[in-house]
Amino acid sequence: MLSYLLAVAVVALIYSLMTLALNLQFGFTGLINFGVVGFFAIGAYTSALLSQAGLPLELTLPCAALAAGLAAWPVALLSLRLRIEYFAIVMLGYAETIRLVISQEEWLTGGVRGLPGIASLSVGLGIPGDPTLVAFALALACVVGAVLVSRRLVHSPFGRMIQAIRDDEDAVRALGKSPGRFKVAVFVVSCLFVGLSGGLYAHYITYLAPDQFGALLTFYIWVAMILGGAGSVGGALVGSAILLGFIEGSRFLHDLLPGVSAVEMSSVRLGVIGLSMMLLMRFRPQGLLGGKAGCG
Repeated sequence: MLSYLLAVAVVALIYSLMTLALNLQFGFTGLINFGVVGFFAIGAYTSALLSQAGLPLELTLPCAALAAGLAAWPVALLSLRLRIEYFAIVMLGYAETIRLVISQEEWLTGGVRGLPGIASLSVGLGIPGDPTLVAFALALACVVGAVLVSRRLVHSPFGRMIQAIRDDEDAVRALGKSPGRFKVAVFVVSCLFVGLSGGLYAHYITYLAPDQFGALLTFYIWVAMILGGAGSVGGALVGSAILLGFIEGSRFLHDLLPGVSAVEMSSVRLGVIGLSMMLLMRFRPQGLLGGKAGCG
């Protein structure tokens, strides 16, 4: 049971990194990103392929973050030309394009057959012991670092500026400031977190396939952010933990609903998550730790 809980905690920490990134984009800046999973996939495959090419994980994980950040830069420039709702649609298409490229480029990614044989974090880093425990420790260190960076950003003049852009972009322009460069900067920086989370995921699961990077994952990250409260750094962590609690806890619904098949149970699980979201929006629309935007 302890091993199972530890494995769930690793996934929760990986989700936390993505939720922190989305929180910087939407919670603090007002950018709607429906393509989170695309940058997650870029980070995962970058680290996996580089490690299989012989590079140590000490280099592949930073490269995963860098690759996602570089991929985010030209996409972020679109936010300067598109209205926010159109940008959201473009991001959704971008993530699906990444998934299709992964599926088609079999010579590089293995296509739909997947990419097996990825070094685990413990093996790649040469750390003896339980691989899950090593993954937990490394993921926790990355989340702590991301939290510190996020808090430093949102409490700095840069953070006050992006929150002003979120609240009233026209007013920021009227003061002679350029919102565009701040939006691009926060989008790129936050995607570094997503790319890093993808690298951790690749070496934790040790196998990648295109169906792991569907739009449902982006939906989960949005749910986690809303649960915790947009505009709250701590809320991103709490929301991710609660989300994984819902996802994993709902697996045991089969014991309470013996007449429901395994295929039907997946829909029931989504229904439970959806009902929980509806109740939260009814009684706590700002999220569990919301209402303190800018305070972290």
